[in-house]
Amino acid sequence: MSLLAARPAPGVDDVGTRSVSGPDAASRREPTVLRRGATMRVVAIADADSYVKWAAAMLDSADGIDPRMLIVRTPLTVSRAQERAALAGTTLGVGEPAARSVSRVAHGGIVPRLRALRPDVVLIAGRGQFVRLVQREIDRLERRPIVVAGLPGISIPAQRGAATYRRHCDLLVVHSLRERHAFSDLCARLNIDVPLGLATLPYARGRLPAAGGTDLVFAAQAIVPGTRDDRQRLADLLVAAARSRPDRRVVLKLRSRENETETHFERTRLVELMHERPGNLVVSYEPMRTALQTAEGLVTVGSTAAVEAIALGVPVIALDMFGVRKTLLNTVFRGSGLFGDADDVIARRFRHPAAQWMTDNYFHDPAESTWWTQVCELVEQRRRGALAPRPVPPPRGGALHLAFERKSVLGHEDRTLTGALALAIGVPLAGIVVRLRRYRNRGRALSWSDESGDITVTPALYQDPIRRRVRR
Repeated sequence: MSLLAARPAPGVDDVGTRSVSGPDAASRREPTVLRRGATMRVVAIADADSYVKWAAAMLDSADGIDPRMLIVRTPLTVSRAQERAALAGTTLGVGEPAARSVSRVAHGGIVPRLRALRPDVVLIAGRGQFVRLVQREIDRLERRPIVVAGLPGISIPAQRGAATYRRHCDLLVVHSLRERHAFSDLCARLNIDVPLGLATLPYARGRLPAAGGTDLVFAAQAIVPGTRDDRQRLADLLVAAARSRPDRRVVLKLRSRENETETHFERTRLVELMHERPGNLVVSYEPMRTALQTAEGLVTVGSTAAVEAIALGVPVIALDMFGVRKTLLNTVFRGSGLFGDADDVIARRFRHPAAQWMTDNYFHDPAESTWWTQVCELVEQRRRGALAPRPVPPPRGGALHLAFERKSVLGHEDRTLTGALALAIGVPLAGIVVRLRRYRNRGRALSWSDESGDITVTPALYQDPIRRRVRR
């Protein structure tokens, strides 16, 4: 049984998975059906690698559904190799029937495909602007599905954009008790009314055999740390760790090759900073679960891979050599007992997390993960006409603003004249807005520097350049 599989409350007999008691309950769970007796069709729509992985795993955690995935062509779309890695170990990653369930579409093909598939639920898996763009397409459907969105991993701090771009979904999925509290607080601060559903990170499954491995696996992040100097320090540390134990491997686990993209823009690739790399420092693009099968321990600054490792019983070092702050996306590890410095990495002093931290952060009782029961109830309400749709309102700026939103997400995949015009006007205008915002906020302690809570009500300090998405 999946350690983190979503489970509805016992006794649900009209919607959701029906609970079956007894020692072999996992093998006798009945399929997810609604009162009308039809298995639900759920379509995930994604583009970037981490979101494809998350969406496939979320579909796997909902039993008795007819799962499909549409991968939309954008500058961030996964390569075929990334797709195979993201789907590995899920129903969508196995066999010929699975291959027919995953297809690639252009933006203009979303509505025709959804009309043909007639899904009960659409799970939008992508960055905020992508979510809003796809939801505008869903708003065009005559038969409206339930719209669910979420984030593919650790979401502490809860960020303004994460809630704002998903505010018109029927359900926003979070993955820990701490995240639920943080997003509830954030939405209240921003006057956003969106239902929250608690799930568990579905791709953190099971435990590995007791034999254990010998690799030090480092889970790289594209934007953490951010500066070239800090990334050079990190590269030097990995080289030093490899040289200190020439009999054991250091595995630099990357999500993208040089000609591939990922969710965030990596300005300085770690592998390019490793001069005279020792032979036991290797680069891996395999699925994280595969890399962890030979791991003695995992090292990261703030990657969700830490949660995946913990679920498998692999010890972790959350590297604090650059500090612990929201901009490093590692404040979630406070109280975990996982923090360690460069000396700990070289000595391979890996740690297991504190029990209370696990309960609050991603390892709550699976019975509390009621997101799928909520989805089933929403589907029933929509079928009865008791649930009003939540359409995305037209933006200020009208058609030109819409064209800019579309172009900024689709990049070169959008070949319209209005998109090119909107980009020519919008990029300099966006630059002016950013500079004005920085001028207005100079000297102020904004929420990114407020370490007393788990939310940020000011926009993210790191922004991927629009040109990157447009030109690829």
